[in-house]
Amino acid sequence: MPSAPIIIKKVSGHGGHHGGAWKVAYADFVTAMMALFIVLWLLNTSKQVQEAVGGYFKDPTGNSKMVGSTMRGAGQNLDLTKEDMSKIKEALEKQIKALPDFEKIKSHIEMTITAEGLRIELTEGEKGTFFELGSAVPSADCKELLRALAQELGTMPNRVSIEGHTDNKPYSGGQSGYSNWELSVDRSNTARRIMQSSGLKDGQVSQVRGFADQNPRAGTTPDDPANRRITVIVQYIAPTSAVDDKAEKENEAKGGESKSGESKSGESKAGEPKPAATEHH
Repeated sequence: MPSAPIIIKKVSGHGGHHGGAWKVAYADFVTAMMALFIVLWLLNTSKQVQEAVGGYFKDPTGNSKMVGSTMRGAGQNLDLTKEDMSKIKEALEKQIKALPDFEKIKSHIEMTITAEGLRIELTEGEKGTFFELGSAVPSADCKELLRALAQELGTMPNRVSIEGHTDNKPYSGGQSGYSNWELSVDRSNTARRIMQSSGLKDGQVSQVRGFADQNPRAGTTPDDPANRRITVIVQYIAPTSAVDDKAEKENEAKGGESKSGESKSGESKAGEPKPAATEHH
């Protein structure tokens, strides 16, 4: 009996690969959708969250104001506990709105939540608002405002740093060797003295810094009067565990140095030649 024939059927495939262009288009589509959902999410969040996100994009690392300082930088912000800065902001706003001349100076006060903390900027006008032109002598409005801030901040555990800034116009006060650097530092120190005598606790001021014209405000020209300003920064509070770890490491380091010093002292004594014995007759 003849065997059944074997039939082999060949199936032809597609004509080669289509390439990876579709992957690029798909990635763009996914990115656009993600951006859309982020915007929709932000539109439905609280004002507090919106201010925090906006503050991050204004100062993402938190160290744009740290030139020439001993600030630890953005790395420290990762170890900080972000307390409700919006509540602190509201409390301070309520305090300064009660000032008699608030309407006159309100356009020169700006509060922004950033990665460093709550930045309170007191900007100058063309003819001076908080300080006399080219001087570290505060105006009556400056004293009243700083006292009001100090009274409220003195009830809080947050530490405070104070910055002084100027525009890029050369100092023309006539004092030899005196420049915008000295002026910015003197103004920030003036603000510190007023606040410390008006409610801030001992040790609550962590830093006083002067930047001259090196950090102009965003969206301004270097000679804009608004660049002449005092900035009070209400800092975040470091968690207790981080503080304890830091103190422990410092103590260990000091202990190691002390032991090392004792060891070197011992080696020196051991290496000293013994005095020759003298014979007594």
